[in-house]
Amino acid sequence: MGKVLHGFGLFACIAVLLALCLLLILHDGKYCCGRVQKKQVNESQSIGGSSNLFEGSWVHDDTYPLYDTFSSCPFVEKEFDCRKNGRPDSQYLKLRWKPDTCALPRFNGMDMLRRLKGKKILFVGDSLILNQWQSLTCMLHSAVPKTNYTLTRKGDLSTFSLPEFEVSIMMSRNAFLVDLVKTRTGGSMVLKLDSIENGNAWKGYDMLIFNTWHWWLHKGSKQPWDYIVSGGKIRQDMDRLAAFREGLTTWSKWVDSNVDAKTTKVFFQGISPSHYNGKEWNDTDSATCSGQTQPISGSTYPGGSPPATTVVNQVLAKMSSPATLLDITLLSQLRKDGHPSVYGFGGKAGNDCSHWCLSGVPDTWNELLYATLVTTDQRS
Repeated sequence: MGKVLHGFGLFACIAVLLALCLLLILHDGKYCCGRVQKKQVNESQSIGGSSNLFEGSWVHDDTYPLYDTFSSCPFVEKEFDCRKNGRPDSQYLKLRWKPDTCALPRFNGMDMLRRLKGKKILFVGDSLILNQWQSLTCMLHSAVPKTNYTLTRKGDLSTFSLPEFEVSIMMSRNAFLVDLVKTRTGGSMVLKLDSIENGNAWKGYDMLIFNTWHWWLHKGSKQPWDYIVSGGKIRQDMDRLAAFREGLTTWSKWVDSNVDAKTTKVFFQGISPSHYNGKEWNDTDSATCSGQTQPISGSTYPGGSPPATTVVNQVLAKMSSPATLLDITLLSQLRKDGHPSVYGFGGKAGNDCSHWCLSGVPDTWNELLYATLVTTDQRS
C-alpha cells in the first residue's frame, strides 16, 4: 500500500509541474520564446540559422487586432487604412502569427517604450518600410493613447516622437539604399551601385531597420533612373537581381564600416511579397489579391520564395557586423488577404497588392521585432 501511495504521490507531483509549465507558457509567450527555447531563438536571429520564429501559420484570434485605427491611431496613412476606405470584411484583422515550435510573445507597448526610452530609431527604405514604421507608431501610441505625441515631416524624413517616454522613431524614404543622383549636365538620374554617401545621415542612431527590393524591378515610366553605374561602368540597364545584389553588398559594407554593434542594433526587413499572380497560390492566372478574404492555410506557400530572399541571405551571411534578418517573407506570402487592393490610395481605380492594410500584417513584423529585442535583453 505504501508503494502505491508513493507512486501516486510521484505521479501527482509530475502532473502539478506539467500544469504549472503549461500555465506559464499560456500566460506569457516570452517564457517559451525567450527562456525555454532560447537556443532556438538565438539561432533564428542569426543569418543562416533555424528560422523557428518565421515558420508557422496564421490562426484566428478574437483578441486581435492590436489597435483600432479609428480610435487609437488618428495619424495612420490613408493608403493603409483599409477600414476607413470602405473594406467591408474584418476577418483579416483577427489573425495571429503562430510559430511552429515556439510561442511568440504578445506585443507589450508599454514594455517596448521602456526598452526604447532615450533612444533614436530610424527606418530606412521604400514604402514597405513606411508600412512597418507606420504600424509601429500606431502600436506604441495605442499603448499610451492619452500621452502627447508629435509627428513631423521634413523632406524624405518623417519623425514620430513620444516626449514623455523620450522615444523618437524616424523614417527616411530611400528606395535603393545606394545613391540615386542627378548629373550636373543633362539632368539624368544615375543609380550608383557602388556609392552610398547618403549613409552619412544614418549615423548616430540606436537602432536601424532597413529594407529595399520592390523598386529594383520597376521599368519604363516607373523606373526612377536613366543610367546605372555598375563595376565602374555606366550602363542603360542590367539584370535587376544582379543589380540588387551589388547594391545590397554596398550597403552591407557600409554597415560593417560605420556601425558599432555595441551601441547600434541593425535589422533588415526582408522581402515583402506582392500578390498579383494567382498561380503562385494555385489560383487562376488572372487572380490577384482583390476580393481575397482568407489567408493561405498551412505553413507552405505554393509559389516558393522569391529569388531576392536568397540574395539577402547570402549578403547578410558575409557581414562582419551582425545584422538581424526579420524574415517576413513566408508569413507575409500566406496573407494574400492582407493587402489594400481597391481599399487603398487609388480606390476602385487601382488594385494595391504590394502594400498592407493597417491594422494588419506589418503589426506582426513589429511583434517579431519586439520578440527579438526581448530575447536579446534576456541574453545580455
